[in-house]
Amino acid sequence: MLIPARMSEAEEQRWVSVMLDKLAAQESKRVLGDDELTERATRLSAQYFDGRARPASVRWVTNQNTRWGSCTPAEGSIRLSHRLQGMPEYVIDYVLLHELAHLLVPGHGPRFWRLLDAYPRTERARGYLEGVVAADRLPHAPPTRDE
Repeated sequence: MLIPARMSEAEEQRWVSVMLDKLAAQESKRVLGDDELTERATRLSAQYFDGRARPASVRWVTNQNTRWGSCTPAEGSIRLSHRLQGMPEYVIDYVLLHELAHLLVPGHGPRFWRLLDAYPRTERARGYLEGVVAADRLPHAPPTRDE
């Protein structure tokens, strides 16, 4: 980063702080590629499921508008809705773990939910997603003249 020589040390520190905050915000909005999603799913499986859930592929899809993710256990494929892009990492991790759990347990019975209990942010992520769904159902205000 280049900083003008005329800046005081205090101005320099403030500017560096502002720029680091901007970089962090950009990084949090960066969309993971499919290979990165697969790597992330593998890490999550190792961390929470002792590596037992082994996805063959994990990818973003644009044709899931009512589901956050889906899984085909026979193929080991996991698909995440593009609507998750830009959401907090813990939410994406929860959806990945949810689909990884389906590689181990079909359905949503007690055994399935016990697997997800290992992830400490399960309830928080579910609440976040429920809030998104609820917000989408709210009537949207008509556009103003300024829009």
